[in-house]
This record gives sequence, structure tokens and C-alpha cells, in this order.
Amino acid sequence: MPSKLQNARLEYQPKIPKILESLATASVAPSGNDAVSKEIADIFPRTCHQPYLVIGVGAKRDHHPLRVGVVLSGGQAPGGHNVISGLFDALKTLNPKSTLMGFLGGPSGIVGDKTLEITHKLVDKYRNMGGFDMIGSGRTKIETDEQFSKAEAVMRKHELDGLVVVGGDDSNTNAALLAEYFLSKGCKTCVVGVPKTIDGDLKSDEIECSFGFDTAAKTYAATVGSMMRDALSAKKYYYFIKLMGRSASHLALECALQTHPNITLISEEVAADKKTLAAIVDDICDVVLRRADLGKDYGVIVIPEGLIEFIPEVKILIEELNAILSPSKDHAAAIEKIASRNDKMDYAARLLGEGSRKCFRSLPEDIQGQLLIGRDAHGNVQVSKIETERMLIDMVKSALKQRQELGTYKGKFDTQPHFCGYEGRSCMPSNFDSAYCYALGRVAALLLDAGATGYLCTVSRLVEPAEQWQGGGVPLTSLMNIEKRHGSDKPVIKKALVDLKGGAFGMLKQNRDKWALEDDYVDPGPLQYFGPEAIMDAPTMTLELEQKK
Repeated sequence: MPSKLQNARLEYQPKIPKILESLATASVAPSGNDAVSKEIADIFPRTCHQPYLVIGVGAKRDHHPLRVGVVLSGGQAPGGHNVISGLFDALKTLNPKSTLMGFLGGPSGIVGDKTLEITHKLVDKYRNMGGFDMIGSGRTKIETDEQFSKAEAVMRKHELDGLVVVGGDDSNTNAALLAEYFLSKGCKTCVVGVPKTIDGDLKSDEIECSFGFDTAAKTYAATVGSMMRDALSAKKYYYFIKLMGRSASHLALECALQTHPNITLISEEVAADKKTLAAIVDDICDVVLRRADLGKDYGVIVIPEGLIEFIPEVKILIEELNAILSPSKDHAAAIEKIASRNDKMDYAARLLGEGSRKCFRSLPEDIQGQLLIGRDAHGNVQVSKIETERMLIDMVKSALKQRQELGTYKGKFDTQPHFCGYEGRSCMPSNFDSAYCYALGRVAALLLDAGATGYLCTVSRLVEPAEQWQGGGVPLTSLMNIEKRHGSDKPVIKKALVDLKGGAFGMLKQNRDKWALEDDYVDPGPLQYFGPEAIMDAPTMTLELEQKK
């Protein structure tokens, strides 16, 4: 039975950009050309050099019924259901005889031909709801010749005019490959992508932000703000709060801008400064000591999930471990048979180079163990499972103990670790994400109606009121570069990292010394769905600082 809030959200009508209101007169026109490298052009000869697209107003015309499939790919992000509802409503508006089909369980549903027809009755149960449970999601990649062939056969079987791939950088790389493959086989199915990831690392000049980032950042910021209030009330704990974001620190940065923690670590800055783990620990200790001198034995420290991979010597250590413990190597099987965790660590340490061995042994034993167990199918460390916040707590405690013995630190250091993770992936989307995703769905329908393929849907001018947003499409090939993945060169959409010269990071840098010592804590409170527009419809501070230049 839905809660009162769920019932209210089911009835909520997201704001629609004026340019997307009258779909019957909407036009899709070229606007500038895509420039790609020769390497990318060689892989995508049919979809490279396509123009950027912009949605405008044209003459009213009849629209043929379309048969469209939609797939949710990768991890959940708030707003996915609104992409589907926006797509469904737009297709039915363009022609009531249009059909929308959902592929169940992610890309595996395409290969396995697992489908569900999406109807008015089904869509109405999920409007403005969180999660991806309408059709489910999955992390399967369509990468083998057999998988591509099966995908093409499924498109032909269902006579699909279009396929909408809702996903992050890897999923939309897959969308680009599918678009190219279908064209090479004479398959009529056009493929467009929708930018999704709470991490915020799928963006460019044309893609102002990925959907889900707004809701996740505000959800985490509410938790950080509440813990700050607790720190200020009890005055006895340091909270080490790890936030989602393996490849980029956008969530940590946004939460810092909203709440003003005493310390915020930014992975990209650590990498740029080539900061060692010992230096990071010393920096934290320095702030703890200075606060202790002010009588403050409490504070809040924000840590991005992927920090450990950006620390130079730890990054090298992880790369060595990944190579040594590859499933194709004898060491992987040998270490699996060792029962004792300490014996596993001793075995691994003997295989490492001198520098990595020293780094490995400097880590708390629990972290050493986490680097060796629970590895993925390729033998790689699963960074998300490494408790970086606990690692830093242990190392800071040890360093502070040494300072106490030297008489330079006389404070008290009690800690509480916390991980803001999956609770931000499937919560009810903010008003911003509700409207943004609904608009993206409408854009997807218009691009497919225009016969566009190999594009990522865009909605821009997001710092303006929703009525003023613009729609368009960016060629997927324009976002790509070549990266080495599992020993082979692959075309991939490049992840967008925190811009250390950008306005958002500049704001943190400008205030971090003040926030370190002063209790300038801000409690943004929980997501607001009702009330003044300035509160309930506001975009993230990152978006405002990046776009209002």
C-alpha cells in the first residue's frame, strides 16, 4: 500500500520545458558538427561526424506510429521511471498507436528477449517514484559477436524503430556500438541514450549533468547535515563519512558545498598533487590538533568512495595486485587455497615490489585483507568494498598517538564511521530530477521520431526555471576516447572528473581553511517536494557554479 507521500508524488505533474510542450510542432535540426579522432572514426564509420541536434519549433505534421524498446542499464539512479513515463507519454502523443516495450533486467533482457509491454496502467504506478523496479536493471555488457547478433535478431523480431538505453558511460558506450552495428547490418532500429549516474561523472559542455545526481547529492547532504548537528551537540566524535563516487568526487564536493564539513578530501586533487597516504593522514591530524587547541574534539570529515585509487602509491599497489592475482595467473589459485588471512597477506606481500610491499604493510590489517578477497571476475580489487573511512580512522589514531607521545597533541579522538551509499540510488527523485528525467524521455521520443541514431539525449539551461530548458542530442562518438581495458584498447565515453579549475572546486578551496576550524555547519534538511520553488526546485550548487559563469 503506498504511503501518503507516494500517493502525492504519483499525482505530481513535472514541469515541462515550453519547447517540449507541443510535440506535434517540435522539430529536430542540426546545429554544428561533431569532430572525432581517427581511431574513433575507424570504429564508428557510420555514426561518426554526425551533427549536434537541437529541438525547435516547426510545422505541424503527422507522425507515424513507432515501436520502441527501453532498457535500464547499470546501477539505479532516482528518476529512471520518469524517463520511461516521459518517453511513453511522448510516443502516445505523437501517435496513439505507438508502442513502448521494456526489456527486463537490463541488457541481458535484450539478448535473452525478455520483454514487457508498457501500458498506461503500468506507467501510472511508477510516476515520480524511485528505483528501477518497473522493468529492472542489470550490468550485462553486450560485447561478443554472439550477443550483438542476438540483439539484432530481437530488434528485427519485434520490428523496433528505436531503442532507448538509459545508463552511464559504459552503458552509453554500448549504445553507440549497438547503433553502429545495427546500421552495418541494415537493421532499422535507431539507438539513443539517456545520461544516468548518481556519481555525476557523465557530463560535458552539452550534458550539464547526469540524472540522479541531484537527488543523491541532496539525500547524502541531508545525512551529513544531521551528523554535523549531532557532532555539534555531543561534542565528542569525529565523523568519517564516505560518499559514493568511485571514479570522481562530484558527490563529495557537492555535499561539502551544501554542508561545510571540517575536511573534504577530493580524489582528483590528491592525484594532481601526488599526495601520499601519509601526507593525507598528516593533513587530517593537523586539523584535529588545531581544533583540539580550540577545545573542539569533534568534527566531520567527508571522503569520496574512490579516494584510495587516486593515492599514487596505493594506485600502483592495486595495479600490481590486479596483475599478480589475475585469474589467469597461478598466484590467484594459490592464494585462494590459503585459509589464514595473515598467511594470505604474507603470501601477497612476498610477490610485490619493494615500494608496493612497503605501502601494503603500512595499511591496517583489515584493509590489507580487503585488498585480497572479494575480487571481481577479472581478479581486480573491488574498491567500493574497501572501507576507506575505517582505514583513515585507524591511521589517524596511530599518528595522533605518536603526537601525544611527543606532547604536541593533548586532545581526545573518538570516531564514528559512516557510508552514504545505496540509500541515494533508489529514493524518490527530487522535483528537479523528476522534471529533468521526464524531459529527457520526451527528447528521446523526438530524436527517434526524427530517425536519429547514435545520440545521447540532452536537456540544457538547467539552472534556469524548467520552462526555459532546451532539448537536443549530442553524438555519442563525440564523447569517446580510447582507453585500455583488461589489456585491450577500447572505445569508451570518458568520465568527467572534478574540474580543479572550476567554480565548484574553487568555492571549496576558498573556504576550506575557515570550515576546518569554525563550526560553520549547514543543515540543508531532507529533500523538499512542496513549498517555495526556491527550495523544492533548486538545482545543485555544483550546477549553479559551473553554469552561471
